[in-house]
Amino acid sequence: MDIKICDAIMGAGKTSAAINYMNDSPGKFIFITPYLKECDRIIDNCPIKNFKSPKDKPRSKLLNLHFLLERGFNISSTHALFASYTDETIRLIREGHYTLIMDEVFEIVKEINVSKGDVMDLLANGYIEIDKDTCRVKWLNDNYVGTTFQDLMLRAKAGTLLYYNDTFLFWMFPPEVFQAFDEVIVLTYLFDAQLQKYYFDINGFSYRYIGVEQRGGSFYFSETGNQFTKIAGLKEKVHIFDNKKLNSVGDDKFALSSSWSERHFRNPVSCAKMRDGIYNVLRHYFSGKGSNSMWTSFKAQKDRLTPNGFKNCFVSCSCRATNEYREKKNLAYCVNIFFNPFLKRYFEEHGCVVDEDKYALSEMIQWIWRSAIRDGHEINIYIPSKRMRNLLTNWVNEISI
Repeated sequence: MDIKICDAIMGAGKTSAAINYMNDSPGKFIFITPYLKECDRIIDNCPIKNFKSPKDKPRSKLLNLHFLLERGFNISSTHALFASYTDETIRLIREGHYTLIMDEVFEIVKEINVSKGDVMDLLANGYIEIDKDTCRVKWLNDNYVGTTFQDLMLRAKAGTLLYYNDTFLFWMFPPEVFQAFDEVIVLTYLFDAQLQKYYFDINGFSYRYIGVEQRGGSFYFSETGNQFTKIAGLKEKVHIFDNKKLNSVGDDKFALSSSWSERHFRNPVSCAKMRDGIYNVLRHYFSGKGSNSMWTSFKAQKDRLTPNGFKNCFVSCSCRATNEYREKKNLAYCVNIFFNPFLKRYFEEHGCVVDEDKYALSEMIQWIWRSAIRDGHEINIYIPSKRMRNLLTNWVNEISI
């Protein structure tokens, strides 16, 4: 298996290079992207490959995927369906000698919402055991017919469920899926700070970096690095809001982090202050309106912080790989991103070096690049977290020409 990481800045032509690669190759492909609309882009731009997207009817999407794989079709599908691949899917991919092209990194690890008490009960009653060396959860009771832990049982039987440090239960994507492909190409930016990089490392996958170059007006993958490493005029196009009073809420290093927000925004007064601040910046300082603005917070605080008139402008802070918000020029990024502490410790104990600042920068840039900046237009952005604001300022200065 050959794994290539096409790590190139936004706008460098990664997807266009992938389209040319697929059109020029006699091989078979599965193209995975976060959104259904992006699946249509692949279908429209690769007519000679006759891409198909699995449908719900008349079968389930997974069964329809198997139907298409059995017949050797090229597949354009979503990250969500990719997460549900089974042993049968793996067999069909391996036998079909497919290449995987993954548009943006995949949610390779997910936290499982099961209480510590439930885990202790399952252990005490002999339903599960936990390997102390690998942290893997093994399901012991094949006679279980209940529904409460059905999903837990299936994940444990698949060998993808981990219980770490007596507190954290999480699912890790089965590496056998990647191993089924002849070739894997990941399209992303700042890969070395992302979860999928650490996942590849701890599972012993070797990979190499490729870039993008332009030839004759078209984009192609390059074995010698990226032709585009800077963005012309970026410093003049990204206007980072500078207001001591309205930014003061984020002065502390951990302000607006997930745990800080959960504690702080339980207070109605604190909520109202933050909500009014977002409104004030978007409406009065940026002269924004619903049609040209987007804002984000952690999902748990969304309803508490939604400013009046901007309810439909919320865009998840994990959003990436979509053109749906390219008309948005007034932004409010009200989060402070840190690596999950349990995951960080898990990866570090397995030899990974976790760069939290670079990870935070990567997540923030992906969100910002959903907006009008992706088309080279100017944007205004409110980032109350001092840490996140400094990360963006430094990156813009470094990457701009």
